[in-house]
Amino acid sequence: MSTLFIFVFLGAFAGGLVNGLSGFGTGLTALPFWLIVLPPQLASPLAVVCSVVSQAGTLPQVWRIIDFKKVKPLVIGGLLGVPVGTFFLPLVSLNVCKAGVGILLVSYCSFQLISRTQFQVTWGGRIADGFVGLAGGVLGGLVGLSGPLPTIWANIRGWGKDTKRGVFQAYNGSILLFAFISQCVTGIITVEKMGHLFLLALPGTLIGVWCGRQLYSRLSDQRFDHILMVMLLISGCSLLISVFG
Repeated sequence: MSTLFIFVFLGAFAGGLVNGLSGFGTGLTALPFWLIVLPPQLASPLAVVCSVVSQAGTLPQVWRIIDFKKVKPLVIGGLLGVPVGTFFLPLVSLNVCKAGVGILLVSYCSFQLISRTQFQVTWGGRIADGFVGLAGGVLGGLVGLSGPLPTIWANIRGWGKDTKRGVFQAYNGSILLFAFISQCVTGIITVEKMGHLFLLALPGTLIGVWCGRQLYSRLSDQRFDHILMVMLLISGCSLLISVFG
């Protein structure tokens, strides 16, 4: 069994597990494994492909809990934000963006985990939701981090476990599908480049997604929120390490 297969499989399993549980996080979880054996030019598109597979694998179970009234402004804002972020990509320091998101995640999640105080925002309605989706899309276009801001926003809104899970699924699935189509059109993702890697990653992704869905069904709202905060805290630390480490 080759080193390439082991790390690709482990990364795919970890990414699928987190995505099946939360509806996001495939790339953040899988890339640390994949970058050990793959160049970024292959690891990043592989994360997009496996993310789409993870989203598709859980969609039949999650579809019934998606609140489309809450999802719609986030998705529209996110899709509009991705090309904006891509446009500004050559003009903005990626390390500054990563550091800013990392500091936000570490600060917010640490406060939530330590204080266990649920700070809620009820103002703004769909307009505020749309702006958060837009900001997430811009960050997605800049540094591939579309998920953190809507995730924090859903927590601040005080939505329940199923509502959050449905929002994460619909929002991240839409953004990732958009990214997948864009990368296919531009030739970043092709069968020649990615076919063999996708075949290596597919079993781990599917097994991980199944395990994540089983775990999700056993979690209470409070436990789900706790796991989300831990996941985002780890992601924030990883971003800061990637910038300052």
